[in-house]
Amino acid sequence: MYKGCMPQEMLSVVMPCYNEEDVLNITWQRLRDTLVKLEIPWEVIFIDDGSTDRTLEIIQALRRADERVKYLSFSRNFGQQVAYSAGLQCVRGSCALLLDADLQDSPEYLRDFIKKHSEGYQVVYGIRARRKEGWLLRSTYSLFYRLMSSVSGTVMPRDAGDFALIDRVVVDAINSAPERNRFLRGLRSWAGFRQTGVVCERAARAAGEAKYNLVRLTKLALDGILSFSYVPLYAFSYAGFVVATASFGLMLAFLVKKLIVGTEPTGFPAQICTVLFLGGVQLIGIGVLGLYIARIYDEVKQRPLYVVKESAGMSSATEQSAKHGI
Repeated sequence: MYKGCMPQEMLSVVMPCYNEEDVLNITWQRLRDTLVKLEIPWEVIFIDDGSTDRTLEIIQALRRADERVKYLSFSRNFGQQVAYSAGLQCVRGSCALLLDADLQDSPEYLRDFIKKHSEGYQVVYGIRARRKEGWLLRSTYSLFYRLMSSVSGTVMPRDAGDFALIDRVVVDAINSAPERNRFLRGLRSWAGFRQTGVVCERAARAAGEAKYNLVRLTKLALDGILSFSYVPLYAFSYAGFVVATASFGLMLAFLVKKLIVGTEPTGFPAQICTVLFLGGVQLIGIGVLGLYIARIYDEVKQRPLYVVKESAGMSSATEQSAKHGI
């Protein structure tokens, strides 16, 4: 018998889906088999993130067969992090499992997560081991996690993605965060409470194509760094100080050379290189500052995170909040 989340309540599973028609039925079967063995109430909330294939039709069929299946369908693709945020606004359980639809994170690890939760941990996340992606993606992921661990003001575990079991108190803390640029694993760490990891073998996709390419991964990395670190701003402040100090020292050297030796510094190429170097540093610094300002602009606009075109299974209050992207 399940001893983690309170059995008089339920376990909620949040699953974003974007063009997952090839794998969704397989995912559902494995997830359902895992949930049935727990012998507790549960619900599965699918978030159709603007799919253009038969993903929504499959979810609707699952809903007709089992009323514990619920869903939101977005008017367009708003991104995985927004989809997870929408699902967390809808959960009714005392715990929520965040799970991708592609089966790279195996739902069978839920039992290990529950065991850790029963020991008093409010967050149990999967630590990805033996990844099956190509060497370039593996290297990119590794660099990203180590960079985030180094520059973030919030301690974030390495090699831990969104796959996690989180307690209701953590769900409420994440839902209380009003920012528009969402980075869930960062917010999860920011919320605090007792957290631990479970080593999970990272499988290859069961079917279909990967949705994260290098461009999307870069954007996710920028969202994480800009949301949880001021290091880029500090770095260019320090760079400006170093360049200014070096320039002042060079100016003194030229002055001494003029007064003592009586020669003036020459070399048009050296001057051009110096000007271009300083200009490049300034432009990069302005660009970094612009990224932070752009995020401020996003927050000021206060647009909804997403737009729902269709939903089923939610309570009326939750459905109203979801439809307004709150």
